[in-house]
Amino acid sequence: MSSTEEARYCIRCGGPLSLGEWFGKLRPYCPACGWIYFADPKVAVAVLITHDHQILLGRRVNEPGRGQWTLPAGFVDAGEDPREAARRECLEETGLEVEIGDLLDVLYGQEHERGAHILIVYQARILCGAIRASDDVDAVDFFDLDHLPSLAFSTTQKILQKWQEKTCH
Repeated sequence: MSSTEEARYCIRCGGPLSLGEWFGKLRPYCPACGWIYFADPKVAVAVLITHDHQILLGRRVNEPGRGQWTLPAGFVDAGEDPREAARRECLEETGLEVEIGDLLDVLYGQEHERGAHILIVYQARILCGAIRASDDVDAVDFFDLDHLPSLAFSTTQKILQKWQEKTCH
């Protein structure tokens, strides 16, 4: 969704927005009061959890990628620490309490219209809980890197490749 579809009316005065060049880019602005709309990027987090050289993945129940697998992940709420968001999303989707560890990577690039622009990926360690699928996934399981199910997103593949490279060296 472009910024012109996202914002049509001024949040200050309610007037219709026009499109003009501001700070080197076409942006919606209000000719009546001067307010300029700056689209904020969506930020998501994911966790990479390993056990006995296997990776924890969840099977998506929503499009895009319905029926395909990905890392436990979700959006960061405004004002929420990304590490806390990663912990929360993992618990919601897998039933597992985790300790958030090292930052594995930060990826940029929106894979689909409703997706994140920025993905922050942490390694995590299971503290407690029992694996159970919930929220945005209908199955959760551990997989060998050599026998992965169909993956929903290229970012998942990139992260798994990076983790494999990191652990092989």
